[in-house]
Amino acid sequence: MATTPKDTTERSAPLVARHLRIPFILLILCFAAWGMAANLTDILVGVFRGIFDMSNFQASLVQFAYYGAYFLLAIPAAFINARYGFKAGVLVGLGLAAVGGFLFIPASSLLVYEMFLLALFVLAAGLSILETSANPFVIGMGEEASATQRLNLAQSFNPVGANVGVLMGAILILPNLTPEESKTIMGEDELLAATESDLGLVLQPYLGIAGILVLIWLLIAFRKMELPSAPAPVDLTSGRGGTLGRLWANRHYRYGVVAQFFNVAAQTCTWTFTILYAQDVAGTSPGEAGWWLQASLILFLISRFVMTYLLGIFRPALLLLIMAVFGVICCLTSIFVLNVVGLIAVVAISASLSLMFPTIYGLSLQGLGPDAKFGSAGLVMAILGGALVPMVHASVMDAAGSAMGYIVPAICLAAVAAYALFALQNTRPAAGAARSEA
Repeated sequence: MATTPKDTTERSAPLVARHLRIPFILLILCFAAWGMAANLTDILVGVFRGIFDMSNFQASLVQFAYYGAYFLLAIPAAFINARYGFKAGVLVGLGLAAVGGFLFIPASSLLVYEMFLLALFVLAAGLSILETSANPFVIGMGEEASATQRLNLAQSFNPVGANVGVLMGAILILPNLTPEESKTIMGEDELLAATESDLGLVLQPYLGIAGILVLIWLLIAFRKMELPSAPAPVDLTSGRGGTLGRLWANRHYRYGVVAQFFNVAAQTCTWTFTILYAQDVAGTSPGEAGWWLQASLILFLISRFVMTYLLGIFRPALLLLIMAVFGVICCLTSIFVLNVVGLIAVVAISASLSLMFPTIYGLSLQGLGPDAKFGSAGLVMAILGGALVPMVHASVMDAAGSAMGYIVPAICLAAVAAYALFALQNTRPAAGAARSEA
């Protein structure tokens, strides 16, 4: 069970079809871009809590707006893919996300929290369409047996962008915010000027992201993508013979969607509240806390490449189980060890998270065929976990402190471990990949 021997045919097959290598590289840029945007958003929770003087729960609405958009736009993205092809979906997603980035200009001028939430919603709506399109696009760029490993490789560049996003926050935003102690002695006009200055800091990196998205849009728009651009019609009837009926009847896919919900919830909770944990439990400054989040993303990046290599040796479900259990242990350590060791444990959770999204994605879509277009949408809709569960985490923090909040990602990772165990017991290696026995 520990290892899966690779046959000669699989070893000789390239991970990415030769004629699709340039398109694959362009899609890698998309993975990096949405990683940058998503992890810059993690920083905004703490930033808005300070600027607008709100509770952890109110600040967590940032993640609700961001990941709620992912949920709402996944199905429209699937229709775009089914009707016009994956390339069209990628372009629509990039364009809409760029519009969201530019909406930060009026948001920073109006000084209204809800306007920032709207800008984040539009940005995330575009990224939802982009992700729903790009993930199955990558899966289709080679042999099915190597699909999970190929998706892990592409997703390895997501934390590259994520690190850039956190770095922008740590350099451009956090150190330059008006100190809380200074606000207590400011007059009304001075406080308004400080708020304008702080929100202007938020604007800068999002304008940069919008510009990058426009550049990627141009590169992809004028590059020929040789995957089918007009897929066969998809039967969406809910009966056993339709796409929705087949997806619902597939336990491996259905449980995979649930696991993805809890995986994204754990990831969002962990990174969203790392800065607050560092400040409240370990006693760091806001600037120092930003670097701890940066360390989490660096570990995530390194671990993603390591896991991509290990997927060439071990069964994906086995690695998923091991890393989920490791993540639970780290969460429990952060709850009961209330010092820098607990903070290190929070950072270490990122190592367990590195494997999860693309592996659950790849395992869930195996053997779906044309149904994968809408199956992909279901897995992206599972990102709703990142909208709902952080509010639970924040409520626990408000009631019992920053450390106890990490019981929430511990429960989420335990759910992922349960799915990994199910997948391990209900799949068999075929041509070097675990496949459903449904």
